[in-house]
Amino acid sequence: MMSRKTKNQLQPEFPISTINHNQASEAVVPESVKNCSHQILLLVDGSSYLYRAFHAFPPLSNSKGEPTGAIYGVLNMLRRLFLQYSPQNMAIVFDAPGETFRSALFSEYKAHRPSMPDDLRAQIAPLHHILSAMGLPLLVVEGVEADDVIGTLAKDAEKAGYEVVISTGDKDMAQLVSPHITLINTMNDKTLDPDGVCEKFGVPPDLIVDLLALMGDSADNIPGVPGIGEKTAQALLQGMGGLDKLFDHLDKIADLSFRGARTLAEKLIKHQEQAYLSRQLATIKTDVSLDNIRCDELQVCPPQIDELKKLFSHYEFKTYLADVEAGKWPATHLNSKSSKNNPISSSTDPLKAIFSTDDYETILNEERWFVWLERLKKASLFAIDTETDGLDTKTAHLIGISFAVAPGKAAYLPLGHDYPEAPAQLNRDKVLALFKPLLEDPQALKVGQNLKFDQSLLANYGIKLQGIAFDTMLESYVFNSVAGRHDMDSLSERHLNHKTLSFEDIAGKGKNQLTFNQIPLEQAAIYAAEDADVTLRLHLALWPKLKENPDLMKVLQEIEMPLLSVLSRMERTGVMIDPDILLNHSKELQLRLTELEKKAHDIAGETFNLNSTQQLQTILYEKQTLPVLKKTPKGAPSTNEAVLAELALDYPLPKIILEHRSLTKLKTTYTDKLPLMIHPLSGRVHTSYHQAVTSTGRLSSRDPNLQNIPVRNEEGRRIRHAFIAPRGYQIVAADYSQIELRIMAHLSQDQGLLNAFSEGQDIHLITAAEVFGLPVSQVSAQQRRSAKAINFGLIYGMSAFGLARQLNVSRFEAERYMNLYFTHYPKVLDYMQRTREEAVKNGYVTTLEGRRLYLADIHSKNANRRKAAEREAINAPMQGTAADIIKRAMIHIDFWLQQEEQKLAPKQKSRVNLIMQVHDELVFEVHDSVLKSATDKIRELMEKSTQNLLLKVDIGFGNNWEQAH
Repeated sequence: MMSRKTKNQLQPEFPISTINHNQASEAVVPESVKNCSHQILLLVDGSSYLYRAFHAFPPLSNSKGEPTGAIYGVLNMLRRLFLQYSPQNMAIVFDAPGETFRSALFSEYKAHRPSMPDDLRAQIAPLHHILSAMGLPLLVVEGVEADDVIGTLAKDAEKAGYEVVISTGDKDMAQLVSPHITLINTMNDKTLDPDGVCEKFGVPPDLIVDLLALMGDSADNIPGVPGIGEKTAQALLQGMGGLDKLFDHLDKIADLSFRGARTLAEKLIKHQEQAYLSRQLATIKTDVSLDNIRCDELQVCPPQIDELKKLFSHYEFKTYLADVEAGKWPATHLNSKSSKNNPISSSTDPLKAIFSTDDYETILNEERWFVWLERLKKASLFAIDTETDGLDTKTAHLIGISFAVAPGKAAYLPLGHDYPEAPAQLNRDKVLALFKPLLEDPQALKVGQNLKFDQSLLANYGIKLQGIAFDTMLESYVFNSVAGRHDMDSLSERHLNHKTLSFEDIAGKGKNQLTFNQIPLEQAAIYAAEDADVTLRLHLALWPKLKENPDLMKVLQEIEMPLLSVLSRMERTGVMIDPDILLNHSKELQLRLTELEKKAHDIAGETFNLNSTQQLQTILYEKQTLPVLKKTPKGAPSTNEAVLAELALDYPLPKIILEHRSLTKLKTTYTDKLPLMIHPLSGRVHTSYHQAVTSTGRLSSRDPNLQNIPVRNEEGRRIRHAFIAPRGYQIVAADYSQIELRIMAHLSQDQGLLNAFSEGQDIHLITAAEVFGLPVSQVSAQQRRSAKAINFGLIYGMSAFGLARQLNVSRFEAERYMNLYFTHYPKVLDYMQRTREEAVKNGYVTTLEGRRLYLADIHSKNANRRKAAEREAINAPMQGTAADIIKRAMIHIDFWLQQEEQKLAPKQKSRVNLIMQVHDELVFEVHDSVLKSATDKIRELMEKSTQNLLLKVDIGFGNNWEQAH
């Protein structure tokens, strides 16, 4: 059985958009290029690629200790370009070492940049060697920058009748754009034609240098005119024209209708020389002497296969080596499918395509299977979905597979329907053997709904599903996490206005519900084919929406999609549990529960069911006449946890009830249940991680829920003793220290907080000293605890009333503490106000990565709900950013672990396994022999998972999770 409602939860080589070659590329290619009859020249800013790859990748190296991350990244970027453009004419241009003419003009030009890291410098020569062996034209010209070489080639090619595409992330290049010269930024898949330049920069391409002359460029240390920023520069150029016109008509600037225009003429006169120097520095040369290199000479040559094999083997790029040996790459660009022939381009409107089952097919013989197999091989993207007889991927059997190659063009391949009248079906093993190469082909692009399930299932059949380009559940979740459920049925109604055939419609309900193998094929085939058809249509509806926002696209491509495969591996690995520890704990909990029940009865003066809300209401409010603090929607006095917690401050019975509830939950949820969840095949517990549930981007887990095991009381921590390491291994727990406070420091840019973290100070101690006006040495333990409550309370948007309750002080005193806090950390208050305004204006806030966190009640007429949304707005960016950070860390660590696993001998067990993620903590099994080196690597990858944010990771280890923590 596999219901769409249940089965709803990319696998590029590494998780950054620049290397995700598993993507449909139709919409990325500019119209002028797609539709042109002229030759295309592709110019690649190699230096830009090199630095991006170096900073995006963890510090990878081969077994000889030679750094390889930047090389690997650049090659992946190029692979993606090949898939998009199939270039015949191209050049990769790098900066030459040494000074350029700009340094002679202005000694401070790029002077603030740090020197090239040794690990990066060491990769330049090997990269050039590999690119040459690939047959790619490589240019390095002394005395000028790569930009100038590219500018010269672009203009020469344009005159010669070429359509030119420049692949770069450098905004300076926008000055080169014309009707026949287009930019593509591989980081966000955005292309810039003349209209795009105007939209992005507010001025046309021929005024870009004037824009930079006025506003300057901090990246290159171009000074510009002090006091003129981007908006002012745009307004000046839009109102007057270029730099020359500004200085020719200084008297007219004051008449421009924008704020501050009257004072600008004086600034321009004062800094005229600097403005023209800045324009000269920003202007890309288009007349560099290139020794008569002609565009038609910049041709991609056949690769030197033997040399590439040698190089890829030396640098241990096993995937590339396998591709070369299989003839797939780098020759990909010579035979890849042209996006112009894509039958399902993103311009297709899935809402206009009529839903019909007329073109659904059931594949029952080899002849039709071979036809469909060829059709799938030729498709630029196809949807895939598996049907099973259960939801446990470790024991479920594959009953069939469905595919769709275009809206309405779908098929179902039955492999295991076994009801008495079932027709003969193809042999599952034989079909999978033929299908496996395509399923494992990273260049055969696939889309699915909750493909983590399918990937885990197919792994049981020895198939490593690759080429995962899109997952519609994740596309919907990234687009708007709180818009509704992200299962296929809900998404179909929301985005396609189509109600799908439900599983209950074909399988029945309740105890007599059929499993999928028992469902008649005529019904099963339509249901399964519709799965694939709807999935493809959903992608065609969602992807264009995501592409409108580069940040959302980045979150999907760099975080959620690669995480899919990481979670699949974690779930399949599972965690070891000692059932005897839990059994003994459960017995002790039962004794304690019996004692608490007796105490409650003694205080009440009679026996009653502690778990009965109605009986508890009678005892507390009628017989003991406790004050009614809150009522339920039906008017009955409330017995919820918050109410009991407040009553427990003054009355003994509510306190006992709370403890009884807490221990009952521990016993029923964990100590009783976990031993029953040990899988019979693996001897481990396998949770299921969900990516598309929480509003903030955090992962959740279920069956069992490992995210909610209490850590603040002894009984909860005891449960962690049962999470044990295998013989010869240790449990390693790596936890981000005070991550949300560090994010607050970064988001607010409050210097006091930033200094405290950068200097490794105790932030709660420092805050206590500031708030209570004491030297650090005189701060008491209680004052530090109060400061900790303030620090964490404020990042959760806590009010003075809430803080007063937390600290057990008056509201006046709490307000005084908050005022003192904001006096010492003023930019925190600025951040909170700014964030509230952003939330009210947009209806959402964003994480550092650009993930949007929508706030449904931010405009609510109900004041309480609106205030709650405002508090949520303050914390959501921190919680969401923390989620993004640990997800990136998991991806980087998994990439490293996959590399390490490739070095193992056949059947040799992994020495490091990532087994759990719990909020800001990652848990591993690490072999004793690599404990020191592995923990060092884990710390390094976690602390460097996000640029420009000072992170600290605490790591512990032991025989069980509690010891490690």
